[in-house]
Amino acid sequence: MKYLIDTHVLLWVLFEDEKLSKKAKAAIKNPHNEIYVSMISYWEISLKYGLGKLTLKGITPDILPEKAKEIDVDTLTITEEEVSTFYQLPKLNHKDPFDRLIIWQAINKNLPLISRDKPIKDYQQFGLKVFW
Repeated sequence: MKYLIDTHVLLWVLFEDEKLSKKAKAAIKNPHNEIYVSMISYWEISLKYGLGKLTLKGITPDILPEKAKEIDVDTLTITEEEVSTFYQLPKLNHKDPFDRLIIWQAINKNLPLISRDKPIKDYQQFGLKVFW
């Protein structure tokens, strides 16, 4: 099975895996599953780190892709089609542009999104599969 992980899930996998649900942790650690993180997550982390809104445990954001690869998390690139059709994602209460783009990517790639973010569940009616 293939999964896309949300930004906070990547950080928890790397630094605080006790915050993951048992179900999420099992899916991520299952060697038969393919786990992806969006390149949007790296941009979000880098931006928030640069603004001083996020601290990382002893590393800088540029090290995160390497750390993700060490635990078999691959990077999912964003396509021209995904960014050019992003306007089609309905505007609900969830305003975070990073989360919305990750949601759109999960819908377009038909990947379940591993996330604890409750507002994203509103997008299930538009094809988002949420896994937690």
